[in-house]
Amino acid sequence: MKKGYSKKRHPIRKALLTLITMLVCMAMVVGIIFGVKGYKMYQEAMSQTSIEERVDEICATEHFTKYSELPQFYIDAVISVEDHRFMEHPGIDPIAICRAIVTDLKSMSFKEGGSTITQQLAKNLFFTQEKLIERKVAEIFVVIAMEEKYSKEELFELYVNTAYFGSGYYGIYDAAKGYFDKIPSELTDYESAVLAGVPNAPSVYSPDENEELAAQRAAQVLTSMVKHKIIGQEEAEEIQKNSAIVLTNR
Repeated sequence: MKKGYSKKRHPIRKALLTLITMLVCMAMVVGIIFGVKGYKMYQEAMSQTSIEERVDEICATEHFTKYSELPQFYIDAVISVEDHRFMEHPGIDPIAICRAIVTDLKSMSFKEGGSTITQQLAKNLFFTQEKLIERKVAEIFVVIAMEEKYSKEELFELYVNTAYFGSGYYGIYDAAKGYFDKIPSELTDYESAVLAGVPNAPSVYSPDENEELAAQRAAQVLTSMVKHKIIGQEEAEEIQKNSAIVLTNR
């Protein structure tokens, strides 16, 4: 008669499985809690002003700049440095979110948000800049609605017309006039790179605040464009040569 052996679960493995189960359950509970809070925040925002009303209000501003009036280089620069999968994803970029989660966990802070252009637009239109989990959830509900109603080109022009560029300038028109005394369509490639980089941290990258940091940020924009194969390295270097002239003679 064969002797039977009972399988004994290793105590450490059992403890790990119990811990993982508890963490998964906690994550689900937390997700539900913040999901409900985020949806309520979204509903509250919509009860005050609908998406259509807010968009109509922006489009009616005096110097609203249409997508067709923007330099292609500026469009490419913004998408490259802010959200290079903007034209492909449905408003939420899972890859960017996962990367942001890893970065935030390493730094134990909200160092990187993983926000797409549409998410940033939603925040600009309806919410504060305060970094709250429920606000990020509320953004997603707005993003889903906006991506259904508007084209990528319309979303892009809404974003650049509401973004803050530092020094009291809201929107690409005011920024182009304020920093370079030009309308957006007249911006050079380097000026476009400068303005594409400012909204990431307006108080830091505003040419009025610090020309050196503004130039460093513009260089980052050009590097991003090379990385994503929008321009070549030689073209980026040629554009970079104009940096001193642009910032000192503006």
